[in-house]
Amino acid sequence: MIDAIVFAITIVFPNLALMWLGFFMQRRGEASQSFIDQASSFVFNYCLPCLLFFSVVDSDVDYGQQVKLIFIGILVTFVLFFGAELYAKRFVKYPADQGVFVQGIFRSNMAIIGLATVANAYGERGLSIGAVYMGVVTILFNILAVITLSRVSKSVDDTLISRIIMIIKKVFTNPLILALLSAFAYKALPLPPLTGVIHTTGDLLAAVALPLALICAGASIDLKSMLNASGLSMQASIGRIVIAPIVAIAIGLAFGLSGVHMGVLFLMVASPAAAASYVMAKAMGGNNVLAANILAFTTVVGMFGMAFGAAALRALGLM
Repeated sequence: MIDAIVFAITIVFPNLALMWLGFFMQRRGEASQSFIDQASSFVFNYCLPCLLFFSVVDSDVDYGQQVKLIFIGILVTFVLFFGAELYAKRFVKYPADQGVFVQGIFRSNMAIIGLATVANAYGERGLSIGAVYMGVVTILFNILAVITLSRVSKSVDDTLISRIIMIIKKVFTNPLILALLSAFAYKALPLPPLTGVIHTTGDLLAAVALPLALICAGASIDLKSMLNASGLSMQASIGRIVIAPIVAIAIGLAFGLSGVHMGVLFLMVASPAAAASYVMAKAMGGNNVLAANILAFTTVVGMFGMAFGAAALRALGLM
């Protein structure tokens, strides 16, 4: 049991430390909102794509073996989505709150918190598996987010066709998805290995990705919003940091998942609410204050939930 606790602390504490550094910098005035916005954009558009691209291209992982994990991830996402939709229609009064509530439960921060924790737990092999998982499930996240948030749209121009076009644009202009598709294509073609200046430059950009992303996440935390969470945001937060991991573990066990694959599934699903959930909620007319509260609370508290769950799974020999 001691080994399991040490394992959990080892994979979660570095992320918390970097987030705390970001929060400390923000409190000291060393990380302004402009810095956070620019650094986050730099990470999203350049560093994370390099990290994902080279982690896939350099890996020796048999991606055919990831089909089961990806299928389970998709199934978990649909269970969470439809479960949250049913709950929201029954217990959440306002349409502007419903979509934000649903998105807060099914959509996790895989690209930053999830990948960073998987890398801490399993190194390059886990990172490669996590990158493939993230690439597929991120596409589903974007589609379901547009569907659930579009209920509040009042625009005359907002039709089924326009929503489909919006989804396609979001998917195929997402730098992370483009990086993964490029990596898969590169591995599939008879091309020489990437070496020299190109690989060295990519490695340098990739090395910046997760640390800077975690610092920006910490600098974005608003304690006032987090501590003044409404009853609805608390319900969504419980769904994200308690219900979602339990559903993932249950479905994973039902399909016989264990080892690295169970670990990747758990850490990806148990991650806090996605940072993009706030941006999308605001852009599509949802309750952005509710989205901010869910994001802040799950970002801090969810990390401890990940540590507890990882320790339990490790102690049971499942991860």
